[in-house]
Amino acid sequence: MDSIVDSNDRSVIGLSSATASQPNSSDEFFFWLAPNLIVNPFDIVEAEQVAPDGKSRTFGIVTTLEHSTDSPTHLSNFISNNFGQVSSEPNTVRQGTTVARVAVLSNDRNIYVPVMNDRPVRFADEAGIHTALGIDQVAERYRIPAGLIEMSNGTWAVVYLDGRYILGPEGAHVNITGISGLATKTSYAIFLIQSILQKAEKRDRIGVIILNVKHGDLLSIDQSPRGGLTPEEHQLWQRLGLTPQPFGNVRYLLPYGKDTDTTGRPNSFRTPERNWFLYAYSLADTYDKLDLLLSNIPDPWDTVGALIGEIHQGLSDPKTGKWGPSKKWGNVTDWSSLLDREPLVKDGQAQPLGDVRAVSVGRFRRLLRRIVQTRQTGIFVSQRPNKAKKLAEEIARIRAGETIVVDIARLADDEQTLVFGDILRTIYALYAEEGSEAQDLPEKVIIFVDELNKYAPARGGESPIIQQVLDIAERGRSLGVVLLGAEQFMSAVHERVVGNCSTVIIGRSGSAELSSPAYRFLDQAVKANVSRLQKGELVISHATFRQPVKLRFPRPAYLQEGIT
Repeated sequence: MDSIVDSNDRSVIGLSSATASQPNSSDEFFFWLAPNLIVNPFDIVEAEQVAPDGKSRTFGIVTTLEHSTDSPTHLSNFISNNFGQVSSEPNTVRQGTTVARVAVLSNDRNIYVPVMNDRPVRFADEAGIHTALGIDQVAERYRIPAGLIEMSNGTWAVVYLDGRYILGPEGAHVNITGISGLATKTSYAIFLIQSILQKAEKRDRIGVIILNVKHGDLLSIDQSPRGGLTPEEHQLWQRLGLTPQPFGNVRYLLPYGKDTDTTGRPNSFRTPERNWFLYAYSLADTYDKLDLLLSNIPDPWDTVGALIGEIHQGLSDPKTGKWGPSKKWGNVTDWSSLLDREPLVKDGQAQPLGDVRAVSVGRFRRLLRRIVQTRQTGIFVSQRPNKAKKLAEEIARIRAGETIVVDIARLADDEQTLVFGDILRTIYALYAEEGSEAQDLPEKVIIFVDELNKYAPARGGESPIIQQVLDIAERGRSLGVVLLGAEQFMSAVHERVVGNCSTVIIGRSGSAELSSPAYRFLDQAVKANVSRLQKGELVISHATFRQPVKLRFPRPAYLQEGIT
């Protein structure tokens, strides 16, 4: 990577151009480029504009470039080159130019009359880029570095997000989408969290919960990368005004496995060096979360839901609301007794329960047995051993300045849904229902999860897990709970979840995905450029930006799996 420079070159790169067929408007203008000049899509330029007391500047982002000549047809070009002689000089030298189409971002004097013809156009400098994006209107204390814009002339500019639209109260939530492996979604999410923890207002009052869903990627975020970062990466961090460092004060929660009793090892791809704890689910830990555990089960007639309600009521102490089976449910102490003893079973036969018929009880038993016994990974235990924690209690202990990483990478899909739903429900209860009673809670909590489409699918109906995600998406900004989600295909995520995100970040995506309605906020030219993004490049749409912009970001400063 070339060294980072701030170009002071303020030379004119072209003149604005308006024609009868392509007039300039308040939303866009055109300019032709000086010969041999390089301009690319996403470059930000400024054109001189009229003003009552002098000049103003209209800023815009280049969306497309087209080269045209005075040739009426391609056949004319063929003939002018001696009927297709590619090695000879053309008989007729064509006159041509490259014309850039520019989407208007702003004017520094709020003048939005169309840019007149033959006005000088220049590359914007960093201050101009901030004016163009509205960053200059954001107070320093609200600015969160999001990455760097790299211009074709060598100018670099720091892109800042408005923290009030990330952490609330004006808006909240971030969604990151793009092709797996090329979009670097997880790396950017962790970088953005590090940026928030270093620069956000009241950053010492923020807690973070991260779900590790792929291999051991996020099970060493408190360790420095082997060999450190390259000088170029250090330069990027410094340019952003950030310190490249791993996370501090990290607590890891790892799932119990089938062989944990004998080996003591968690069911994880990697075991952190320090500060890790096991978690597991007994029936006493899960009886009030069966709706989450069975979220993926179709239930059009609410028979499963009705049966879950009967079980919850039977296993709850009516005075405390906590675990305390009634006399009728006295035989139920663990998963096996729930599935094989009264009141669900008698003499080996499923029994009706409440308004639920025996045949539905039998179906419920088969579904639950498959999840907690037949196909489980070891997370469901008869009685939770002393060395394993109750996940909800550990999450409720989160404190400001702490990061909790919950590993779910090796869990089955239903188990992952339970864990994620348990986390959301616990946090939601702390802030929406019991926040006044809880002590020392962080003022803000950021929850990051990849593969968000598994928990809030676009066509998933209104299951308990979807409802839990929607509650966070729609009320989180007022509660102080921020959802940072990622997925390969944004079109696969519930539209109300994405619609409540004040910031959308798009990595390289295929043209078929970009044609879906989820991307209707992007101009067609921007979509074409998104399909050509390189690894480490992202397009970001933020609530205060007038147009999406392309940026790059440094490699996160923690030990990443497979990277030395």
